Amino acid sequence: MKKSSKIINDPLYGFISLKGGIILNLIEHPYFQRLRRISQLGLTNMVYPGANHTRFHHALGAMHLMHKAIQVLRFKGIEISVEEADATKIAILLHDIGHGPFSHALENSIAENISHEELSLIFMEKLNLEFEGKLSLAISIFKNKYSKAFLHQLVSSQLDMDRLDYLNRDSFYSGVQEGIIGAERIINMLNVYKGNLVVESKGIYSVEKFLIARRLMYWQVYFHKTVVCAEQILIKILQRAKELSRSDIDLTCSSSLKIFLNKKISTSDLTDNTETFTAFTNLDDYDIYSALKEWQYHSDRILSTLSKSIVNRNLFKVKLEDGPLAISKLSEIKKNISEKYALGEEEIDYFFISGEITNSTYKLNDSDINIIYKDNRVADLISSADKSTISALTKNVKKYFYCLPKDLFI
Repeated sequence: MKKSSKIINDPLYGFISLKGGIILNLIEHPYFQRLRRISQLGLTNMVYPGANHTRFHHALGAMHLMHKAIQVLRFKGIEISVEEADATKIAILLHDIGHGPFSHALENSIAENISHEELSLIFMEKLNLEFEGKLSLAISIFKNKYSKAFLHQLVSSQLDMDRLDYLNRDSFYSGVQEGIIGAERIINMLNVYKGNLVVESKGIYSVEKFLIARRLMYWQVYFHKTVVCAEQILIKILQRAKELSRSDIDLTCSSSLKIFLNKKISTSDLTDNTETFTAFTNLDDYDIYSALKEWQYHSDRILSTLSKSIVNRNLFKVKLEDGPLAISKLSEIKKNISEKYALGEEEIDYFFISGEITNSTYKLNDSDINIIYKDNRVADLISSADKSTISALTKNVKKYFYCLPKDLFI
């Protein structure tokens, strides 16, 4: 059924017009409406209280930017049919529909070893059946199987509408000004050469600023040490809950969450088992929060302690290091934790969480950002911009984190 057009008031872009038809029908579908209950930035609001925006916000914003990008490219003489334009907007609209509760924080924890991109594709395939094949072109573009590669690059590349929206949006809601980028300027500098997306040379400095902003947002927001600690504790809570549940210890939680606690779910379970897929479509942040509120009173000391730490924001202390701690130091910490909390060797990792975080802002040879000059010469960004700046942004930065109770801090 064709829906009438709607207007949404977005804090970043003002009024976003939604044309009636399949796009509006998809937005009103329960699968997409679920994104209203999935936080964009996981537990980042434990550090930045304003960061409560959702995947729903982001998906609409990214689609709005896609609409602008298509208008710019058409103005420059790039042929994009109505069908291709709608399909590309659908692809970006649904690119995150496979996210589970708390987005990246619990990726691979709810449905183990299944990425949100794989889950998004499963959602899109299910919706394509429901909408009688009308998403086929969008899926082809999403999977980079369509002849016009630049349409996929607008959806997923190192300079796509996804990144342009989330940097500005996450900066706006967190209050971290370093993430602000000139998305409008970058979009107006886009062009297509030999079927691939390029940036006109006068847009080089806007792209440089975009990459620098992305680096700053990763270390100041996405990889903020307290955010990392909170999300690691949440991962450990789900790990413990699964361990208990699979040992026939009953845990109070929603029926949908219980399915994922009781057994390991495979990709085939989600594609072929209607009950399992439906359970995932019903999962959101509220399932996890309501479970944590119950589990903080559970008789299992590990589950209750960790759940209380999230509910009451009484988090572990966390230390970031440029290199790993010495084995002797790790052994000493684990021994102290074991003695103080009377934990067995296999339980220590619930109270001493360690790992690595890595980030490289610009990945060479991975869908490079290409610059086009007035003479139609095309060069990769690294050979076109300030080499010292871009070279620094290609380096893989690795940090080691260690989280443990405050009274045993390193």
